[in-house]
Amino acid sequence: MSNVKKAEGKLGVLVVGLGAVSSTFMTGVLMTRKGLAKPVGSMTQYDRIRVGEGADKKYLKYNEIVPLADLNDIVFGAWDVYPQNAYESAINCEVLKEKDINPVKDELEKIVPMKAAFDHNYAKRLTGDNVKQCATRWDMVEQLREDIRNFKKENGVDRVVVLWAASTEVYVPVDEKVHNTMADLEAAMKADDREHIAPSMCYAYAALAEGAPFIMGAPNTTVDIPAMWEMAEKTKMPIAGKDFKTGQTLVKSGFAPIIGTRCLGLNGWFSTNILGNRDGLVLDEPANFRTKEVSKLSTLESILVPEEQPDLYAHGNDEDTQYYHKVRINYYPPRNDNKEGWDNIDIFGWMGYPMQIKINFLCRDSILAAPLCLDLVLLSDLAARNGRYGIQRFLSFFLKSPMHDYTKDEVPVNHLFQQYTMLKNAIREMGGYKADEAID
Repeated sequence: MSNVKKAEGKLGVLVVGLGAVSSTFMTGVLMTRKGLAKPVGSMTQYDRIRVGEGADKKYLKYNEIVPLADLNDIVFGAWDVYPQNAYESAINCEVLKEKDINPVKDELEKIVPMKAAFDHNYAKRLTGDNVKQCATRWDMVEQLREDIRNFKKENGVDRVVVLWAASTEVYVPVDEKVHNTMADLEAAMKADDREHIAPSMCYAYAALAEGAPFIMGAPNTTVDIPAMWEMAEKTKMPIAGKDFKTGQTLVKSGFAPIIGTRCLGLNGWFSTNILGNRDGLVLDEPANFRTKEVSKLSTLESILVPEEQPDLYAHGNDEDTQYYHKVRINYYPPRNDNKEGWDNIDIFGWMGYPMQIKINFLCRDSILAAPLCLDLVLLSDLAARNGRYGIQRFLSFFLKSPMHDYTKDEVPVNHLFQQYTMLKNAIREMGGYKADEAID
Protein backbone atom coordinates (compact mmCIF):
# COMPACT_ATOMS: atom_id res chain seq x y z
CA MET A 1 0.00 0.00 0.00
CA SER A 2 1.26 3.45 -0.89
CA ASN A 3 2.03 5.61 2.14
CA VAL A 4 1.72 8.89 0.23
CA LYS A 5 -1.07 11.43 0.69
CA LYS A 6 -3.40 11.53 -2.32
CA ALA A 7 -2.81 14.25 -4.93
CA GLU A 8 -6.05 16.11 -4.23
CA GLY A 9 -6.86 19.49 -5.72
CA LYS A 10 -4.78 21.60 -8.06
CA LEU A 11 -0.99 21.72 -8.29
CA GLY A 12 0.53 25.13 -8.97
CA VAL A 13 3.76 25.08 -10.95
CA LEU A 14 5.60 28.38 -10.59
CA VAL A 15 8.51 28.62 -12.99
CA VAL A 16 11.35 31.13 -12.66
CA GLY A 17 12.08 32.19 -16.23
CA LEU A 18 9.59 32.06 -19.09
CA GLY A 19 12.04 31.41 -21.91
CA ALA A 20 12.60 28.51 -24.30
CA VAL A 21 12.56 25.68 -21.73
CA SER A 22 9.54 26.90 -19.77
CA SER A 23 7.36 27.83 -22.74
CA THR A 24 8.15 24.47 -24.38
CA PHE A 25 7.34 22.63 -21.13
CA MET A 26 4.03 24.49 -20.65
CA THR A 27 2.94 24.15 -24.28
CA GLY A 28 3.68 20.41 -24.25
CA VAL A 29 1.68 19.79 -21.07
CA LEU A 30 -1.29 21.81 -22.35
CA MET A 31 -1.18 20.07 -25.76
CA THR A 32 -0.93 16.64 -24.09
CA ARG A 33 -3.98 17.47 -21.96
CA LYS A 34 -5.94 18.13 -25.14
CA GLY A 35 -4.73 14.86 -26.68
CA LEU A 36 -2.86 16.80 -29.39
CA ALA A 37 0.71 15.81 -28.42
CA LYS A 38 2.60 13.05 -26.65
CA PRO A 39 4.83 13.73 -23.60
CA VAL A 40 7.76 11.78 -25.09
CA GLY A 41 10.84 11.67 -22.89
CA SER A 42 8.89 11.85 -19.63
CA MET A 43 9.63 8.99 -17.24
CA THR A 44 6.52 9.68 -15.15
CA GLN A 45 4.31 9.33 -18.23
CA TYR A 46 5.98 6.37 -19.96
CA ASP A 47 8.41 4.40 -17.80
CA ARG A 48 7.43 1.13 -16.14
CA ILE A 49 9.06 -0.20 -12.98
CA ARG A 50 9.10 -3.80 -11.81
CA VAL A 51 7.53 -4.28 -8.40
CA GLY A 52 7.44 -7.59 -6.56
CA GLU A 53 9.43 -10.70 -7.43
CA GLY A 54 8.81 -14.22 -8.72
CA ALA A 55 5.13 -14.97 -9.21
CA ASP A 56 4.21 -11.53 -7.79
CA LYS A 57 6.30 -9.65 -10.37
CA LYS A 58 4.52 -6.80 -12.20
CA TYR A 59 5.68 -3.93 -14.41
CA LEU A 60 3.70 -0.81 -13.55
CA LYS A 61 3.70 2.81 -14.63
CA TYR A 62 4.62 5.34 -11.93
CA ASN A 63 1.03 6.50 -11.38
CA GLU A 64 -0.01 2.86 -10.82
CA ILE A 65 2.50 2.61 -7.97
CA VAL A 66 2.21 6.06 -6.37
CA PRO A 67 -0.42 8.83 -6.51
CA LEU A 68 1.06 11.37 -8.96
CA ALA A 69 -0.65 14.67 -9.71
CA ASP A 70 -2.73 14.50 -12.89
CA LEU A 71 -1.66 16.71 -15.80
CA ASN A 72 -5.19 18.16 -15.84
CA ASP A 73 -4.68 19.49 -12.30
CA ILE A 74 -1.59 21.59 -13.14
CA VAL A 75 -1.86 25.39 -13.11
CA PHE A 76 1.12 27.33 -14.47
CA GLY A 77 2.59 30.65 -13.35
CA ALA A 78 5.95 32.33 -13.90
CA TRP A 79 8.35 35.15 -13.14
CA ASP A 80 10.50 36.71 -15.89
CA VAL A 81 12.55 39.84 -16.57
CA TYR A 82 10.76 40.11 -19.94
CA PRO A 83 7.01 40.88 -19.86
CA GLN A 84 5.95 38.63 -22.78
CA ASN A 85 3.29 36.04 -21.94
CA ALA A 86 3.88 32.31 -22.46
CA TYR A 87 2.38 32.36 -25.96
CA GLU A 88 4.58 35.23 -27.12
CA SER A 89 7.59 33.54 -25.54
CA ALA A 90 6.86 30.20 -27.24
CA ILE A 91 6.54 31.95 -30.61
CA ASN A 92 9.66 34.11 -30.10
CA CYS A 93 11.85 31.22 -28.93
CA GLU A 94 11.14 29.29 -32.16
CA VAL A 95 11.60 25.89 -30.52
CA LEU A 96 8.13 24.71 -31.52
CA LYS A 97 6.28 25.30 -34.77
CA GLU A 98 3.37 27.70 -34.67
CA LYS A 99 0.94 24.90 -35.54
CA ASP A 100 1.99 23.10 -32.32
CA ILE A 101 1.46 26.22 -30.20
CA ASN A 102 -1.73 27.76 -31.60
CA PRO A 103 -4.20 25.10 -30.34
CA VAL A 104 -3.37 26.19 -26.74
CA LYS A 105 -2.85 29.88 -27.54
CA ASP A 106 -5.66 31.04 -25.23
CA GLU A 107 -4.27 29.18 -22.22
CA LEU A 108 -0.69 30.29 -22.89
CA GLU A 109 -1.70 33.94 -23.26
CA LYS A 110 -3.14 33.84 -19.73
CA ILE A 111 0.28 32.91 -18.30
CA VAL A 112 1.69 36.41 -17.82
CA PRO A 113 4.97 36.58 -15.93
CA MET A 114 5.15 38.35 -12.59
CA LYS A 115 7.99 40.82 -12.13
CA ALA A 116 11.24 38.96 -11.57
CA ALA A 117 13.50 39.28 -8.55
CA PHE A 118 16.60 40.18 -10.53
CA ASP A 119 20.09 41.60 -10.13
CA HIS A 120 21.74 42.62 -13.39
CA ASN A 121 25.19 41.78 -11.95
CA TYR A 122 24.22 38.08 -11.88
CA ALA A 123 23.24 37.93 -15.59
CA LYS A 124 24.78 40.90 -17.38
CA ARG A 125 23.53 39.85 -20.83
CA LEU A 126 19.84 40.08 -19.85
CA THR A 127 18.21 43.48 -20.36
CA GLY A 128 14.54 42.97 -19.44
CA ASP A 129 12.75 45.56 -17.32
CA ASN A 130 9.92 43.45 -15.85
CA VAL A 131 11.79 43.59 -12.56
CA LYS A 132 10.88 44.13 -8.89
CA GLN A 133 12.24 47.11 -6.99
CA CYS A 134 13.72 45.58 -3.85
CA ALA A 135 15.32 47.57 -1.02
CA THR A 136 17.25 44.53 0.22
CA ARG A 137 17.60 40.82 -0.46
CA TRP A 138 15.23 40.23 2.46
CA ASP A 139 12.68 42.53 0.80
CA MET A 140 13.16 40.41 -2.34
CA VAL A 141 12.26 37.28 -0.33
CA GLU A 142 9.19 38.95 1.17
CA GLN A 143 7.92 40.09 -2.24
CA LEU A 144 8.39 36.58 -3.69
CA ARG A 145 6.57 35.01 -0.75
CA GLU A 146 3.66 37.37 -1.39
CA ASP A 147 3.66 36.36 -5.08
CA ILE A 148 3.39 32.69 -4.12
CA ARG A 149 0.55 33.37 -1.64
CA ASN A 150 -1.34 35.47 -4.20
CA PHE A 151 -0.88 32.86 -6.93
CA LYS A 152 -2.31 30.15 -4.65
CA LYS A 153 -5.28 32.30 -3.70
CA GLU A 154 -6.08 33.60 -7.20
CA ASN A 155 -5.84 30.17 -8.84
CA GLY A 156 -7.34 28.07 -6.07
CA VAL A 157 -4.33 25.75 -5.98
CA ASP A 158 -3.71 23.46 -3.01
CA ARG A 159 0.01 22.88 -3.48
CA VAL A 160 2.83 24.68 -5.28
CA VAL A 161 6.20 23.57 -6.67
CA VAL A 162 8.77 26.22 -7.65
CA LEU A 163 11.06 25.35 -10.55
CA TRP A 164 14.09 27.41 -11.63
CA ALA A 165 14.31 27.31 -15.44
CA ALA A 166 16.00 30.70 -15.77
CA SER A 167 19.54 31.54 -16.82
CA THR A 168 22.77 30.51 -15.14
CA GLU A 169 23.92 33.10 -12.62
CA VAL A 170 27.53 34.15 -12.11
CA TYR A 171 29.49 31.71 -9.97
CA VAL A 172 28.98 32.18 -6.22
CA PRO A 173 31.60 30.28 -4.21
CA VAL A 174 30.34 28.82 -0.92
CA ASP A 175 31.28 31.15 1.93
CA GLU A 176 31.12 29.56 5.39
CA LYS A 177 30.40 32.88 7.10
CA VAL A 178 27.23 33.40 5.05
CA HIS A 179 26.09 30.04 3.70
CA ASN A 180 26.63 27.61 6.59
CA THR A 181 23.62 28.30 8.80
CA MET A 182 20.13 29.58 8.24
CA ALA A 183 20.71 32.37 10.78
CA ASP A 184 23.79 33.59 8.86
CA LEU A 185 21.92 33.41 5.54
CA GLU A 186 18.98 35.42 6.90
CA ALA A 187 21.32 37.99 8.45
CA ALA A 188 23.11 38.41 5.10
CA MET A 189 19.77 38.84 3.32
CA LYS A 190 18.69 41.51 5.82
CA ALA A 191 22.09 43.23 5.50
CA ASP A 192 21.58 43.22 1.71
CA ASP A 193 24.78 41.25 1.05
CA ARG A 194 24.47 41.19 -2.74
CA GLU A 195 27.84 39.54 -3.26
CA HIS A 196 26.99 36.32 -1.40
CA ILE A 197 23.20 36.22 -1.82
CA ALA A 198 22.17 35.52 -5.42
CA PRO A 199 18.55 36.27 -6.46
CA SER A 200 18.02 32.51 -6.93
CA MET A 201 18.66 32.01 -3.20
CA CYS A 202 15.79 34.42 -2.50
CA TYR A 203 13.47 32.34 -4.71
CA ALA A 204 14.51 29.12 -2.97
CA TYR A 205 14.12 30.59 0.51
CA ALA A 206 10.71 32.09 -0.38
CA ALA A 207 9.48 28.79 -1.87
CA LEU A 208 10.52 26.74 1.17
CA ALA A 209 9.09 29.35 3.56
CA GLU A 210 5.75 29.06 1.75
CA GLY A 211 5.73 25.25 1.91
CA ALA A 212 6.71 24.67 -1.71
CA PRO A 213 9.40 22.22 -2.91
CA PHE A 214 12.17 23.96 -4.86
CA ILE A 215 14.00 22.58 -7.91
CA MET A 216 17.21 24.18 -9.25
CA GLY A 217 17.40 23.60 -13.00
CA ALA A 218 20.59 25.62 -13.53
CA PRO A 219 24.09 25.04 -12.09
CA ASN A 220 23.73 27.90 -9.58
CA THR A 221 25.01 27.50 -6.01
CA THR A 222 21.47 28.30 -4.74
CA VAL A 223 20.43 25.21 -2.72
CA ASP A 224 23.90 23.70 -2.61
CA ILE A 225 24.62 25.26 0.79
CA PRO A 226 24.14 23.93 4.35
CA ALA A 227 21.95 26.93 5.25
CA MET A 228 19.41 25.91 2.60
CA TRP A 229 19.51 22.27 3.75
CA GLU A 230 18.70 23.51 7.25
CA MET A 231 15.81 25.56 5.84
CA ALA A 232 14.48 22.52 3.96
CA GLU A 233 14.66 20.49 7.18
CA LYS A 234 12.90 23.19 9.20
CA THR A 235 10.08 23.57 6.64
CA LYS A 236 9.99 19.79 5.93
CA MET A 237 10.23 20.50 2.20
CA PRO A 238 12.09 18.67 -0.60
CA ILE A 239 14.84 20.39 -2.58
CA ALA A 240 16.43 19.09 -5.77
CA GLY A 241 19.27 20.22 -8.04
CA LYS A 242 21.19 21.10 -9.88
CA ASP A 243 21.15 21.76 -13.63
CA PHE A 244 18.88 19.83 -16.02
CA LYS A 245 20.71 16.86 -17.52
CA THR A 246 19.79 17.29 -21.18
CA GLY A 247 22.36 16.81 -23.95
CA GLN A 248 26.06 16.32 -23.52
CA THR A 249 26.04 15.39 -19.83
CA LEU A 250 23.30 12.83 -20.43
CA VAL A 251 25.58 11.25 -23.05
CA LYS A 252 28.55 11.44 -20.69
CA SER A 253 26.77 9.88 -17.69
CA GLY A 254 25.50 7.08 -19.94
CA PHE A 255 28.64 6.49 -22.02
CA ALA A 256 31.35 6.78 -19.35
CA PRO A 257 29.99 3.62 -17.64
CA ILE A 258 30.75 1.70 -20.88
CA ILE A 259 34.44 2.65 -20.57
CA GLY A 260 34.47 1.86 -16.85
CA THR A 261 32.54 -1.41 -17.08
CA ARG A 262 34.72 -2.66 -19.93
CA CYS A 263 37.91 -1.69 -17.99
CA LEU A 264 39.26 0.46 -20.81
CA GLY A 265 41.62 3.34 -20.11
CA LEU A 266 40.92 7.05 -20.57
CA ASN A 267 43.53 9.64 -21.55
CA GLY A 268 41.19 12.56 -22.14
CA TRP A 269 37.65 13.71 -22.79
CA PHE A 270 37.08 16.97 -24.65
CA SER A 271 33.53 18.34 -24.83
CA THR A 272 32.42 21.40 -26.72
CA ASN A 273 28.99 22.84 -27.52
CA ILE A 274 27.46 25.47 -29.76
CA LEU A 275 24.19 27.02 -28.63
CA GLY A 276 22.30 30.10 -29.76
CA ASN A 277 19.36 30.69 -27.39
CA ARG A 278 19.16 33.01 -24.36
CA ASP A 279 20.99 30.41 -22.29
CA GLY A 280 23.89 30.52 -24.76
CA LEU A 281 23.90 34.32 -24.64
CA VAL A 282 24.16 34.36 -20.84
CA LEU A 283 26.86 31.66 -20.85
CA ASP A 284 28.92 33.77 -23.23
CA GLU A 285 29.81 35.80 -20.13
CA PRO A 286 32.88 34.14 -18.51
CA ALA A 287 31.62 34.51 -14.91
CA ASN A 288 28.37 32.73 -15.83
CA PHE A 289 30.16 30.03 -17.82
CA ARG A 290 32.30 29.28 -14.76
CA THR A 291 29.15 28.16 -12.91
CA LYS A 292 28.23 25.83 -15.78
CA GLU A 293 31.78 24.52 -16.18
CA VAL A 294 31.98 23.38 -12.54
CA SER A 295 28.68 21.51 -13.01
CA LYS A 296 29.64 19.82 -16.29
CA LEU A 297 33.15 18.85 -15.17
CA SER A 298 31.93 17.04 -12.06
CA THR A 299 30.13 14.27 -13.99
CA LEU A 300 33.09 12.08 -14.94
CA GLU A 301 35.02 12.31 -11.69
CA SER A 302 32.78 9.98 -9.69
CA ILE A 303 32.29 7.48 -12.56
CA LEU A 304 35.92 7.00 -13.68
CA VAL A 305 37.95 7.37 -10.50
CA PRO A 306 41.78 7.54 -10.80
CA GLU A 307 42.31 6.40 -7.19
CA GLU A 308 40.30 3.22 -7.79
CA GLN A 309 41.89 2.32 -11.15
CA PRO A 310 45.25 4.12 -11.47
CA ASP A 311 46.29 2.03 -14.50
CA LEU A 312 43.22 3.17 -16.41
CA TYR A 313 42.49 6.76 -15.34
CA ALA A 314 45.66 8.27 -13.86
CA HIS A 315 46.73 10.02 -17.06
CA GLY A 316 46.68 13.57 -18.34
CA ASN A 317 46.54 16.84 -16.44
CA ASP A 318 46.70 17.59 -12.71
CA GLU A 319 50.33 16.46 -12.30
CA ASP A 320 49.64 13.24 -14.15
CA THR A 321 47.09 12.03 -11.59
CA GLN A 322 44.04 12.11 -13.83
CA TYR A 323 42.83 11.97 -17.41
CA TYR A 324 42.45 15.32 -19.15
CA HIS A 325 38.87 16.66 -19.05
CA LYS A 326 37.88 19.89 -20.81
CA VAL A 327 34.43 21.45 -21.36
CA ARG A 328 33.57 24.37 -23.64
CA ILE A 329 30.33 26.20 -24.58
CA ASN A 330 30.27 28.61 -27.50
CA TYR A 331 27.48 31.09 -28.19
CA TYR A 332 26.47 30.77 -31.83
CA PRO A 333 23.18 32.61 -32.60
CA PRO A 334 22.27 30.87 -35.91
CA ARG A 335 21.65 27.60 -34.03
CA ASN A 336 19.09 29.11 -31.62
CA ASP A 337 17.80 26.25 -29.43
CA ASN A 338 19.30 23.51 -31.60
CA LYS A 339 22.41 22.79 -29.60
CA GLU A 340 25.25 20.73 -31.00
CA GLY A 341 27.56 18.86 -28.65
CA TRP A 342 30.82 17.29 -29.79
CA ASP A 343 32.75 14.85 -27.63
CA ASN A 344 36.22 13.62 -28.48
CA ILE A 345 37.22 10.75 -26.21
CA ASP A 346 40.77 9.39 -26.21
CA ILE A 347 40.77 5.90 -24.78
CA PHE A 348 43.32 3.09 -24.72
CA GLY A 349 43.06 -0.68 -24.60
CA TRP A 350 45.17 -3.83 -24.50
CA MET A 351 48.87 -3.04 -23.88
CA GLY A 352 48.05 0.68 -23.84
CA TYR A 353 47.19 1.00 -27.54
CA PRO A 354 45.19 4.20 -28.28
CA MET A 355 41.70 4.45 -29.75
CA GLN A 356 39.23 7.30 -30.21
CA ILE A 357 35.48 7.77 -29.87
CA LYS A 358 33.67 10.73 -31.44
CA ILE A 359 30.12 11.64 -30.49
CA ASN A 360 28.21 14.37 -32.29
CA PHE A 361 24.84 15.02 -30.63
CA LEU A 362 22.59 17.41 -32.57
CA CYS A 363 20.01 17.90 -29.88
CA ARG A 364 17.22 20.34 -29.15
CA ASP A 365 17.88 21.70 -25.70
CA SER A 366 14.33 22.57 -24.68
CA ILE A 367 12.85 19.39 -26.22
CA LEU A 368 15.10 17.38 -23.89
CA ALA A 369 14.57 19.70 -20.89
CA ALA A 370 10.75 19.92 -21.02
CA PRO A 371 10.08 16.30 -19.93
CA LEU A 372 12.68 16.68 -17.17
CA CYS A 373 10.73 19.70 -15.89
CA LEU A 374 7.53 17.67 -15.80
CA ASP A 375 9.15 14.72 -14.03
CA LEU A 376 10.98 16.86 -11.48
CA VAL A 377 7.82 18.81 -10.65
CA LEU A 378 5.60 15.72 -10.28
CA LEU A 379 8.17 13.75 -8.30
CA SER A 380 9.02 16.68 -5.98
CA ASP A 381 5.31 17.13 -5.26
CA LEU A 382 5.11 13.37 -4.62
CA ALA A 383 8.09 13.52 -2.24
CA ALA A 384 6.48 16.38 -0.30
CA ARG A 385 3.23 14.42 0.09
CA ASN A 386 5.31 11.47 1.31
CA GLY A 387 6.95 13.64 4.00
CA ARG A 388 10.37 13.47 2.34
CA TYR A 389 12.41 16.62 2.86
CA GLY A 390 15.90 18.00 2.26
CA ILE A 391 18.06 16.83 -0.65
CA GLN A 392 16.18 14.40 -2.91
CA ARG A 393 19.01 12.16 -4.09
CA PHE A 394 16.62 9.92 -6.03
CA LEU A 395 16.11 12.80 -8.50
CA SER A 396 19.81 12.77 -9.49
CA PHE A 397 18.81 10.91 -12.66
CA PHE A 398 17.41 14.16 -14.07
CA LEU A 399 20.24 16.46 -13.01
CA LYS A 400 23.74 17.23 -14.22
CA SER A 401 25.45 17.91 -10.93
CA PRO A 402 23.55 15.99 -8.22
CA MET A 403 23.28 17.62 -4.81
CA HIS A 404 25.16 15.90 -2.01
CA ASP A 405 26.46 16.69 1.47
CA TYR A 406 30.03 17.72 0.67
CA THR A 407 30.55 18.73 4.33
CA LYS A 408 30.57 14.98 5.08
CA ASP A 409 32.69 14.10 2.02
CA GLU A 410 29.71 12.41 0.38
CA VAL A 411 30.45 11.45 -3.22
CA PRO A 412 27.56 12.16 -5.60
CA VAL A 413 26.27 9.35 -7.82
CA ASN A 414 26.77 10.44 -11.46
CA HIS A 415 26.53 7.00 -13.08
CA LEU A 416 23.25 7.12 -15.07
CA PHE A 417 22.27 3.50 -14.41
CA GLN A 418 22.96 3.72 -10.68
CA GLN A 419 20.89 6.93 -10.62
CA TYR A 420 18.08 5.04 -12.37
CA THR A 421 18.21 2.34 -9.67
CA MET A 422 17.93 5.05 -6.97
CA LEU A 423 14.90 6.51 -8.77
CA LYS A 424 13.15 3.13 -9.11
CA ASN A 425 13.81 2.19 -5.49
CA ALA A 426 12.40 5.49 -4.21
CA ILE A 427 9.20 4.99 -6.27
CA ARG A 428 8.95 1.40 -5.00
CA GLU A 429 9.31 2.48 -1.37
CA MET A 430 6.77 5.30 -1.71
CA GLY A 431 4.40 2.79 -3.30
CA GLY A 432 4.71 0.47 -0.30
CA TYR A 433 6.98 -2.05 -2.05
CA LYS A 434 10.48 -2.91 -0.90
CA ALA A 435 13.56 -1.44 -2.55
CA ASP A 436 15.07 -4.51 -4.18
CA GLU A 437 17.91 -3.34 -6.40
CA ALA A 438 21.31 -2.58 -4.90
CA ILE A 439 23.79 0.04 -6.05
CA ASP A 440 27.16 -1.64 -5.77
